[in-house]
Amino acid sequence: MFRRSNPEPQAPATDEKVGGKGRPTPTRKEAEAAARARAKVPRTRKEQAAAQRAARGDASRKMREAMKTGDERYLPRRDRGPVRRFIRDFVDSRFSFIELMVPLLIVSMVLGYSGNPSMVQLGNTVLFTTLLVIVFDIVMLRFRLRRELSRRFPDEPTKGTTLYAAMRSLQMKFLRLPKAQVRIGEKLPEHYR
Repeated sequence: MFRRSNPEPQAPATDEKVGGKGRPTPTRKEAEAAARARAKVPRTRKEQAAAQRAARGDASRKMREAMKTGDERYLPRRDRGPVRRFIRDFVDSRFSFIELMVPLLIVSMVLGYSGNPSMVQLGNTVLFTTLLVIVFDIVMLRFRLRRELSRRFPDEPTKGTTLYAAMRSLQMKFLRLPKAQVRIGEKLPEHYR
């Protein structure tokens, strides 16, 4: 009475189940490897923080290494590009009076604290002469750098290049980061691409 008149056709009997997973069963080795990979995913907030710390440590290690070798891929954004590399090489290849600044400032301090008025006057003279020469050196650096940049990179913007060069030149050569890749007096290549 409540039956269907047309029964549904039966599927042919096969060895495989219909609607199965559609792939072979993984081996024990594959299943254990997948379980280990799932276990490595940080689940708690503490594990996520530890994973982020490890990633930051790895990134900063790569950046420190790039600062030593000059590898462009891991340098900070302010140091990337051919213009910035040229500025670094330009500043590093010239002798700067700023290299002598620290010894001269120490001499002026020693003379200033000697107590002898003529030595104090000499110390002040050394100090102000050093500062004037440094300002003159930075102004000359700016004009020479702008001329070279306009010759070598005519289409590139020069915004921020003077400050970048001045800040690099104010550092002692062995303290500069990224490390200097050229020696004083070395001729620079014509193309930086």
